[in-house]
Amino acid sequence: MDHNHSTNLFRFSSLRLPKSAKLRSFGIYLSGALFSIGFWSLIDSAIYSKTINASDVHVTFIDWIPFICSAFGMLIVNSIEKSNLLINSNNADFGTSGGNAWAARVILFLGFSLLAGGVAGSFMVFILKYLMKHYSFPTLGMGVSNIVCNGCVMLSCIVLWLSQNIEDEYSYSLAL
Repeated sequence: MDHNHSTNLFRFSSLRLPKSAKLRSFGIYLSGALFSIGFWSLIDSAIYSKTINASDVHVTFIDWIPFICSAFGMLIVNSIEKSNLLINSNNADFGTSGGNAWAARVILFLGFSLLAGGVAGSFMVFILKYLMKHYSFPTLGMGVSNIVCNGCVMLSCIVLWLSQNIEDEYSYSLAL
């Protein structure tokens, strides 16, 4: 039984996205729209909480913490250059490009952890602050908008990451 010993971690080679400048632009605009929808849903619930809301429950700093985590996670994830992640670090020292790949992967993991923590935090705020105390709508809607906000930020991050890594037909790479 002959096994192919390749350097890839998974059986499939890297996912090749189509080369299209229009697809890249659409993805970037879609990412911005998702982020705007998410951010506006949290702003809308905060404004509703302070002006129209008749209950004693209001949007406080606790409600904003998951969004802050998600926003930092999005910033970190989309700041990493894809080429730093694809460097083969099998035979490299930590002082050279292998160390850069390792550091980029750790930072990418931290960014995605912040994104996941933001989404999980929004669910925890919703459960502990709104659901456990048996509030009904429209007060419950403030917790739902927090979940919508962080879900949209996470989707925005994923769409932007994929869009940034689409090469347009005019780009090229040099291999030495």
